[in-house]
Amino acid sequence: MPAEVAAAAESVFPQLEALLPHVQKPIQYVGGELNSTVKDWDSCDVRWALMYPDAYEVGLPNQGVMILYEVLNEQQGVLAERTYSVWPDLEALMREHRVPQFTVDSHRPVKAFDVFGLSFSTELGYTNMLAALDLAGIPLEARDRGLDDPIVMAGGHAAFNPEPIADFIDCAVIGDGEQAVLEVTAIVRAWKAEGRPGGREELLFRLARTGGVYVPGFYDVEYLPDGRIARVVPNRSGVPWRVSKHTVMDLDEWPYPKQPLVPLAETVHERMSVEIFRGCTRGCRFCQAGMITRPVRERSITGIGDMVDKGLKATGFEEVGLLSLSSADHTEIGDIAKGLADRYTEDKIGLSLPSTRVDAFNIDLANELTRNGRRSGLTFAPEGGSERIRKVINKMVSEDDLIRTVATAYGNGWRQVKLYFMCGLPTETDEDVLQIADMAMNVIQKGREVSGSGDIRCTVSIGGFVPKPHTPFQWAPQLSAEETDARLQKLRDKIRGDKKYGRSIGFRYHDGKPGIVEGLLSRGDRRVGAVIRAVYDDGGRFDGWREHFSYDRWMACADKALAPYGVDVDWYTTRERSYEEVLPWDHLDSGLDKDWLWEDWQDALDETEVDDCRWTPCFDCGVCPQMDTSIQIGPTGKKLLPLTVKQPAGSGHTH
Repeated sequence: MPAEVAAAAESVFPQLEALLPHVQKPIQYVGGELNSTVKDWDSCDVRWALMYPDAYEVGLPNQGVMILYEVLNEQQGVLAERTYSVWPDLEALMREHRVPQFTVDSHRPVKAFDVFGLSFSTELGYTNMLAALDLAGIPLEARDRGLDDPIVMAGGHAAFNPEPIADFIDCAVIGDGEQAVLEVTAIVRAWKAEGRPGGREELLFRLARTGGVYVPGFYDVEYLPDGRIARVVPNRSGVPWRVSKHTVMDLDEWPYPKQPLVPLAETVHERMSVEIFRGCTRGCRFCQAGMITRPVRERSITGIGDMVDKGLKATGFEEVGLLSLSSADHTEIGDIAKGLADRYTEDKIGLSLPSTRVDAFNIDLANELTRNGRRSGLTFAPEGGSERIRKVINKMVSEDDLIRTVATAYGNGWRQVKLYFMCGLPTETDEDVLQIADMAMNVIQKGREVSGSGDIRCTVSIGGFVPKPHTPFQWAPQLSAEETDARLQKLRDKIRGDKKYGRSIGFRYHDGKPGIVEGLLSRGDRRVGAVIRAVYDDGGRFDGWREHFSYDRWMACADKALAPYGVDVDWYTTRERSYEEVLPWDHLDSGLDKDWLWEDWQDALDETEVDDCRWTPCFDCGVCPQMDTSIQIGPTGKKLLPLTVKQPAGSGHTH
């Protein structure tokens, strides 16, 4: 029925436009951003709808989606369009007027695409995925989908344990997406060209057979009487026992995004961003991102310079963010910052490092970063309040390091420092957390001393710790919401009660409740899918937003949905796991050796620190040999200048 399929791909903008005057921020739904791409539908044979399952203002700046959007659209005969979560006001109107989930690029129905790819950087986007599927007219459960429904594919960091959403996705890709989406595209193209033989099942089988795409439907989970997993087994031949992550080597060959999107509505980050390296080997035991993105792969200084140059020309942004998990650790960060600051002195282009390690920070770097831009606050993340707890989490920063660093900052004209900590870390006591107050007071005291000013501020920001898969803390018990709140209350009382320094210390914290839901979703198995579905059916959306999140709804739905299985929320969150237990994600290979992770967990309990393997001999975490990868770092010895002298604007030169 080709005519019907063609009709299904028509723009829904005429119907949508009539609804826009009745919603908040209608601009986020109209598309047409600078550097967005609309390709001819009929001249393409593989079509992707890419989603970051959150509001436009959060989703548009997301680097992962932006990179895949560009990688796919560069290919002949392939198109990629974007879709974001619609706010509840528009959702209600779309249901009433039967307008389906649409892409912002050409307002085509998501259901008309071949692949619907969702990027999850957090588990709290799962209910938004169900809302998008439902609005698109795609059956929520994978087993109910037919030949003309898109393949629903999950990616992003949360996809390293896709088990809680196993019922709702057709497949998941773990690791870097650039090459993976091209491989998937080639398989979809061949299957379509052959006349879609064997239907959906055959396409999913071809994807699974590569060893790099996980299809939950091809695996059965068997449970022990006490609720733990007995084993996860493939239920058809030709499907691998373990699925491997994808790792892109040589980032200079993947200089994306070349033409970053410029949003129409205000978004969370108004800047052009360049990823200066991928991966981290600092070995912070709580950090999933650092563990799952190993090994470290640096972009060269010249590669970064080219990307910044092209990106600024393509966007007109006035700030460049140098992104990575620990940007000051780039072997040539000093030369990068100086080179960029020199190059853009006249244009007043500001540079920012989103987070800086205390021991990698120096004032030369700070001055380069603020030379052309404004002097905003500095953010440091000691993570733990006491020296002891920092040994447990392998965050090797002493209080002396921190005080020395902030003294340098305050002495050089900064007035505001933000410190980020976690509460609820393994083995933590009240005393460990109360030491956060002492540290903040010492920071203020030192700041007043070196600056000669009383006008010094320090903001303490605290998040609840959530144990994550593929980290040494994947076995750890999570602190209950009540205990987290009680501990933070004591800390707040100590800070507020201090006459001398209390007024200069800002205190921001998240209560323990969202962390418990995140913990349920991050270490959950397939049984948790019933909870997600129940929350969605009860109206749950935008769970990452405080004003939309309902802890009571999650707990009520979990009590009901998990009861038949004899497990509960505590079983998934506050319970410690043993070495023997099969974890829900054990069949997904992040390259990390499970025994190495366990040894690191034992080291944590013994308060033993481990060095960064970038500069020391290998610790056998397993990634490099298993994934056939290696650490790629400089220095290259190159500098960014001299460059061609920038011509004044309007001189009409081209490259």
